[in-house]
This record gives sequence, C-alpha cells and structure tokens, in this order.
Amino acid sequence: MAFIRVTDLDLKGKRVFIRADMNVPVKDGKVTSDARITASMRTIEHCLKAGAKVMVTSHLGRPTEGEYSEENSLKPVADVLAAKLGKPVRLIRDWINGGFEVAAGELVLLENVRFNKGEKKNLDETAQKYAALCDVFVMDAFGTAHRAEASTHGVAKFAPVAAAGILLTEELEALTKALLSPARPMVAIVGGSKVSTKLTVLEALSEKVDQMVVGGGIANTFIKATGKNVGKSLCEDDLVPVAQALMTKMTARGATIPVAVDVVCGKKFDANEPAVLKDASDVADDDMIFDIGPKSAQELADIIMKAGTVVWNGPVGVFEFDQFGAGTKTIADAIAKTSAFTLAGGGDTIAAIQKYDIYDKVSYISTAGGAFLEFLEGKKLPAVEILEQRAAAK
Repeated sequence: MAFIRVTDLDLKGKRVFIRADMNVPVKDGKVTSDARITASMRTIEHCLKAGAKVMVTSHLGRPTEGEYSEENSLKPVADVLAAKLGKPVRLIRDWINGGFEVAAGELVLLENVRFNKGEKKNLDETAQKYAALCDVFVMDAFGTAHRAEASTHGVAKFAPVAAAGILLTEELEALTKALLSPARPMVAIVGGSKVSTKLTVLEALSEKVDQMVVGGGIANTFIKATGKNVGKSLCEDDLVPVAQALMTKMTARGATIPVAVDVVCGKKFDANEPAVLKDASDVADDDMIFDIGPKSAQELADIIMKAGTVVWNGPVGVFEFDQFGAGTKTIADAIAKTSAFTLAGGGDTIAAIQKYDIYDKVSYISTAGGAFLEFLEGKKLPAVEILEQRAAAK
C-alpha cells in the first residue's frame, strides 16, 4: 500500500492533527480499559519527540451531533493521557474554528469530534475547518477507517499533507501479511452469535482459506446444515442452505469447514447452569448448545498447530461462563503455542485473549472490530483509500 507514513516526515514546528481511536469504556468519569489509548501513544509520542505542535481527537460514544454532553466528553481520556505523559494535557472544548495556540512539543486533546456538526456526514465545510488547523493530518484510527467521516476521510482530502500513523500502518501491514500473502495452510476461526452478521466475511474467507472453523451460534447453523438436531440453540434456520452451500463450495476445492462432533449443552442461558457433554447427534429438543466438546476442541487445536496463518475473530462458546469456556480456552492455548502467524481482532476475541492470558503470544491483535471485518471481506477502507490517493497525487 502506497501512502505517506508519519515516520517519513519532518515534523519540527509543524501543526499536526492526529485522528486517533480513543473510544474507550468510561464508568463514573474514569476510563475502565485504556488499551486503545495505549495503542495510540506511539504516534503521539513520535510527533512530540519530533518537536511538533500536536493536536489529537477521537470520537467517544454516540452523542447528538452539534451538542456537547458531559457523558461523552473526552475529559477522562485527557486524564489518562496526562498520566501517561507525566504532564497536564489541555482539553479544548470549542476548537473547530481554531483560536487556540499549541507549543512545539505540547499535546492538546480536542473534544469529542462527534460534537461537531457535519462530522458523520463527512461535510466538506467541516473537513475544511479541520484541515485549516494543521500542516499535517495523521490518520491513526484504524477502528474507524471503514467509515468516511469528516475526521477520518474529509480532512485527508484538504490537509496540506495526509499521512498514516504508526498504529494504522502496523494494522494494515499485519492484515495484508495475513490475507494477501498468507503462509499456508491458512485457517480462519469465525465465531459469533449469528451467521447473518458474518455472512459476507464467511463467504469472502471461504475462497481464501484452507480450513474455516465456525464457532458460537454460527456453528449451530452449520451443525443443523449437516442434518443434526440443535434443540433450542441459537440458530438461523433460513441460513441453513447458505451454510450447506459454503461447505459444498469449500469441499469442492479441497478445503474444509470442520463441524463439531461433540458439544456442551445446558437448558438455559445462566451463569449457574450445569454443563452437560453430549455427542453432537444426541442433542435433545430442549437443549441449548453453549460450547464445543473436548474432541472437537482438540481437532481444532491440531488444525491450529499445523497452520501457517491463523485469523481469529470470535469465541467458539459462551466463555464468559467458565463451564462453557473450555472450547475457547483450548483454541486460545493452541494459538499461543503455534508457530503460525496469528492475527486476532474484535472485542469478544480480545476479551477471551485477556481472560486466558495469551496477549503477548498472539502475533498481532487488531484493536478494530468493523474495519477488521471489512478488510477480511476484501472491502476498500475509505480512510485508507484517500491516504493512497493523496500519496499518488504528490
């Protein structure tokens, strides 16, 4: 991918406007997980060390456009940034028309970009105001790269220079390595509750991978597609023919979708529900499948150990309840041990990675959800495309 990288530029004395993804969970005015802020720090610190006048902004939550709201303020983010840098970070509330100064080597945080009218609609008028604030625009929010908004796309059209931040560059390099020139065999693990939400991903991956592991509610639709009973499990009956077609298509080219041979069931979705191990063909009408059984999990672990590339998006069971977490734990352990290039993304996947403590054993963990999935689907990400266009026009 041909775009300008922020690390290639001379930033001394330049006004640098960074669009980061600091959309973090906040409770009682405090950030409860600062992983996204931590991921953004390298670009921020690089610009500060280079002597730039640094402005950073992000969205947070879903405020009403054009209206300030305390609950969606970036104030808690400013506190975390100040703690990380060891010095105060000014939060500027009304910034769109400028009127504030930033010193060389100083960082200011510009209030929630979604408070600005025209942000989500990507209005040129809004984007031009952003661009007027800077000499260099840096896109570092991979998590929102699939949305064309004024702070992710529009500003890149009008800023004097538009570059990719360190995090965005790394995300794209890791995804490209995993998808465009993968070491074989390539395995995708796609979990989640519904086939419908992941259908385009499943279809795109079914053409690329050697084995596609389906987990969670998605797996139930595939179990049903092989003619087995899934009881009261989460299952999309109308998509059974789609599951059958995907299996046929992959088998025809020598690839497979392994379907569970044993499952862990319960009668209701509850933290105290006892787990019952069953053969996949023995599921009763009032059973709900909450995890894959040990035989199936071991089969998947063996596949992961032999893989060259593993892409993981979504757990294979209700791992939040320990009694239904063994399948996801077995997969996590295999991902930690395999010599394959491993790429994981999505909120539930990261929660599983943290729960089973394999954070430093995964080759690359993507902070993004939607953009990660759209890249897997082979879609062009608008915020990346504009950076490429700007670099080509130079």
